Amino acid sequence: MAKNVGILAMDIYFPPTCVQQEALEAHDGASKGKYTIGLGQDCLAFCTELEDVISMSFNAVTSLFEKYKIDPNQIGRLEVGSETVIDKSKSIKTFLMQLFEKCGNTDVEGVDSTNACYGGTAALLNCVNWVESNSWDGRYGLVICTDSAVYAEGPARPTGGAAAIAMLIGPDAPIVFESKLRASHMAHVYDFYKPNLASEYPVVDGKLSQTCYLMALDSCYKHLCNKFEKIEGKEFSINDADYIVFHSPYNKLVQKSFARLLYNDFLRNASSIDEAAKEKFTPYSSLTLDESYQSRDLEKVSQQIAKPFYDAKVQPTTLIPKEVGNMYTASLYAAFASLIHKKHNDLAGKRVVMFSYGSGSTATMFSLRLNDNKPPFSISNIASVMDVGGKLKARHEYAPEKFVETMKLMEHRYGAKDFVTTKEGIIDLLAPGTYYLKEVDSLYRRFYGKKGEDGSVANGH
Repeated sequence: MAKNVGILAMDIYFPPTCVQQEALEAHDGASKGKYTIGLGQDCLAFCTELEDVISMSFNAVTSLFEKYKIDPNQIGRLEVGSETVIDKSKSIKTFLMQLFEKCGNTDVEGVDSTNACYGGTAALLNCVNWVESNSWDGRYGLVICTDSAVYAEGPARPTGGAAAIAMLIGPDAPIVFESKLRASHMAHVYDFYKPNLASEYPVVDGKLSQTCYLMALDSCYKHLCNKFEKIEGKEFSINDADYIVFHSPYNKLVQKSFARLLYNDFLRNASSIDEAAKEKFTPYSSLTLDESYQSRDLEKVSQQIAKPFYDAKVQPTTLIPKEVGNMYTASLYAAFASLIHKKHNDLAGKRVVMFSYGSGSTATMFSLRLNDNKPPFSISNIASVMDVGGKLKARHEYAPEKFVETMKLMEHRYGAKDFVTTKEGIIDLLAPGTYYLKEVDSLYRRFYGKKGEDGSVANGH
């Protein structure tokens, strides 16, 4: 049986095109600080007509393979998590098989997992379970989380974003799954869904969605604490997690969610709550569960108590989600990538608790243990390969007007056929070696090119 199964390597790709949230506020006529302070967001990355979830996936996978010198024949399972529907039948995974076919490897298990922002976690758990099982054939698993989050004009639009993340799964990993420490919450809710197949835009009940997120968080945390206490024979509180990583639709919800965990610790009488905090929480001890979700006062008090813990345990995970936006399935793992980027020298021996949420609703909380492995599969190597700082710096800011224009074009192109993308101007923004969408033919077949190292436009897949 494989030991210490987990994430060996990671890479991230997000579009080089972005819009500043502050500029978007002014353009939308929103009150100053509505997106930056109210949502807690700084910037939003988006796909132009040259990019989509497939091209982003190609970029994340090929970069990972090149930087870690992985032969596609070494991959035995490939799972994709996404909620961005390109085709109702053909999986994104099948497009990526072109990278494997040319090496003669068609023996690759797995397809796409879909349920709002949770699909990436489903894909990841499937790969980890496969490596830990009797079905494992000794090869690596590969997980892709890829999404382009777009919203109709209006208050939800600033919560968009786009990215793809690739993760290599195998034994003796620097990032190990504590497989017994995993708790889920699944329910039937209409908080966010995409029933109109002619549109990429979701139907959203923002208030309900936030409550569902917090309910799932409460439920998962309670089950995780119980499991830990059964296994270890002692109490679990937020003190037992060095870092906590959240799925981040927008940063303000992450702040509220972390504070909610402290309220849970108070209700459980956990040791993380000192006398001063106990005193502040006591007036809210008799609230019903429903009342606690709606209480603004409780929210405020919880966040005040949580602040020093938040700064230490959560703040280092927030960089990419604040700078790129909501990446749906990639969001949680981009937050984890932020932690590795910020703290890679100080993560050995640490426990990281992850919380994944997808509307509709599905959620899992799970625990990772980080080790100081030897390169190429080491925490510090993951940090340098991802080059988060370099990628953020190399981006190109669009004016809000140009962003809105791009959104209109993408809306028009959604589900369309028989078009060739306009390279002019936009291709210059893509780094050499980047895959991009060339055309969609009259039979809806998609064709991709690859920008040459010399900036030339070459044929690809």
